Amino acid sequence: EDGWYEVRRRGSHRVMRHPTKRGIVVVAGNLNADMKAGTLSQVLKQAGLK
Repeated sequence: EDGWYEVRRRGSHRVMRHPTKRGIVVVAGNLNADMKAGTLSQVLKQAGLK
């Protein structure tokens, strides 16, 4: 919803990129599974959403 999109996938790891923000964010795990709170926090920090 913030503009991030998937650029590649290998197994359960997804690499996300944003059109204007620098860098990438790697999201590990199945999208249907619950993510641990610490993992979610790190993903949000990397994405600049926290």
